[in-house]
Amino acid sequence: MWRLREGTHPVLTDEGGAILSERTGRWSYLTPTASAAVMLLLASTSQEEAASRFAERYGIGAGQAAADVRTVAETLAAQGLAHNGQAPVRRPWWRWPS
Repeated sequence: MWRLREGTHPVLTDEGGAILSERTGRWSYLTPTASAAVMLLLASTSQEEAASRFAERYGIGAGQAAADVRTVAETLAAQGLAHNGQAPVRRPWWRWPS
């Protein structure tokens, strides 16, 4: 199940949004459609369910909706703001990556 990481604070609306990371102190800004994808991901039990609801909301094909939702989910995970339900890897912020 996709979730935002602990220490992140979303401010999401239909007009766009942002997510604050306590770890970095930085905001990640979202477009209106990315914000909608995040809201659907948080309200759904799977990415597939979120994609289905995204397709219905925007009147697009299932394949395109799945790709859009996956892109948002993977981008936020790559930024360290989300995870897919697996135990997140915790690294102290003061260490250099190995």
